[in-house]
Amino acid sequence: MDKVTAVSLIEQKKEGRKITALTAYDAPFAKLMDEAGIDVILVGDSVGMTVLGREDTLSVTMEEMIHHTRAVSSVVKRAMVVADMPFMSFQVSPQKALENAGRLIKEGRAHGVKLEGGKIMADTIRAIVNAGIPVMGHVGLTPQSVHQLGGYKVQGKKFDSARQILADSRGVEKAGAFSIVLEAIPADLAQAVTEELHIPTVGIGAGPHCDGQILVMQDMLGLSERKAKFVKEFVNIRKIARDAFTAYVDEVRGSAFPSEEHSYKPSKTKLKVVGDEEKKRG
Repeated sequence: MDKVTAVSLIEQKKEGRKITALTAYDAPFAKLMDEAGIDVILVGDSVGMTVLGREDTLSVTMEEMIHHTRAVSSVVKRAMVVADMPFMSFQVSPQKALENAGRLIKEGRAHGVKLEGGKIMADTIRAIVNAGIPVMGHVGLTPQSVHQLGGYKVQGKKFDSARQILADSRGVEKAGAFSIVLEAIPADLAQAVTEELHIPTVGIGAGPHCDGQILVMQDMLGLSERKAKFVKEFVNIRKIARDAFTAYVDEVRGSAFPSEEHSYKPSKTKLKVVGDEEKKRG
């Protein structure tokens, strides 16, 4: 199959073909997603919560994002790999943002970057795009602004907020982004934004009318202890894994594992066991 690119994703929107996206943070899962036909693999700063056990995404560093992005990109052949720009890697200035975006491409081997924020980020988006780096926008619920937003709450429920999200989406598109994530907004607002923009929208908790959908891998695999209303659990790997761990503990403690099947054949050379008397004489 042809390689997925920023250009081909825009073509998908024009053709009415839904875009599929998931987050991944390591090579094994990224490889499985790529083989399954996922279009976009996002190396999200959600790694801070889903993999590193932190309360939010704010402490994730550039070095951590580069590390996980490199792991994902090393095995992906078809999907477009997009790396999240972590907190304070792009907010300081367009120049600093460009430098950090360049690191995610050069060192992390990403194919594009994602950054949060609306039209206020226009100059930053434009600077990165002008350097030849595809940018995915992100409006609505923006986790890096969780303290400002007062928590992980649905955005755009009131008229002024909805109007701001639409304006922000237009600003992100005008600045040159190739697509935009719409997170935790009412479905009718997401539909209006999707119909307004020429670039594809990728929804997460934004209803069925977006051009594509994205979920956090751990959520859809049942690995998260808490899940949002918009998450569908496609399988419960948490239970499968826990049952396997319990079985392993039982078999090791009961001397059922390893069995002869899992042991190497006896050595042809018989080693002489040295007894206590021989040790003393030695």
